[in-house]
Amino acid sequence: MDNTFDIAYVFDFIPKLLAYVQITLLIVAGSVGFGLIVGFLWALPRMYNVPVLKHLAALCVSFFRGTPVLILLFLIYYGVPEILKLVSIDVTRVPVLAFVILTYALNSGAYICEIIRGAVAAVDRGQMEAAYSVGMTKVQAFRRILLPQALAVSVPNFANKVLANLKETSLAYTLGTMDISGKAQTLGSTTMHFFETYIALSLIYFVIAMILEQLFLLAERRLHRHENHYRARTSFKLFRSIRQTGKEGEGLFNSTRSLS
Repeated sequence: MDNTFDIAYVFDFIPKLLAYVQITLLIVAGSVGFGLIVGFLWALPRMYNVPVLKHLAALCVSFFRGTPVLILLFLIYYGVPEILKLVSIDVTRVPVLAFVILTYALNSGAYICEIIRGAVAAVDRGQMEAAYSVGMTKVQAFRRILLPQALAVSVPNFANKVLANLKETSLAYTLGTMDISGKAQTLGSTTMHFFETYIALSLIYFVIAMILEQLFLLAERRLHRHENHYRARTSFKLFRSIRQTGKEGEGLFNSTRSLS
């Protein structure tokens, strides 16, 4: 079979690969969605210094951050069914895609845990103390002061992790998942035009990454605009409350003086 480079194969392969792009996007969306839940659950005991749980969470984060994704795929795909057999749970009929999403979700959760911790630590604690001083509850202070600023800080790092997940999905084909990378392997094997196949594949990944990057940039701008507006409004309310408190104290002092 003639495998001389032919640009026509690139344009022929792109539509065939695009037919499987929804599998890749499903892996990214599922792993990021479940990763947010996992990361939040691991971040809470570490932020609030829960005695035993903070050490367990730190161990999980270190393991899933320090182990390559390819090894995690095989560990979870072959290991989880064996562990569940010990408690008489059969998962042999569970689709391979579920194990793939679980693997990427745990890996994402480890990084998202650190993103959450870093974003929360970046917010000035004095703002929370000022919120408590004017009568805000912990929930109100978290929702109105901490959360908007932490979200704005975390967007760039979160975007980097989502883009990393997109690229790491190219390893999912090792478990037999037919995403765009798996289809590229099949096309390359049947036509022997691997170079054209990977050019088409790289173009698709590049376009998806550019779209995601622009969406995150738009979200970051909107969050910063909202944060600046909300910070100005909140600062005004805090200043007005403190000023009102000062006036009440001054009035009480003058009343005390007149009585004396």
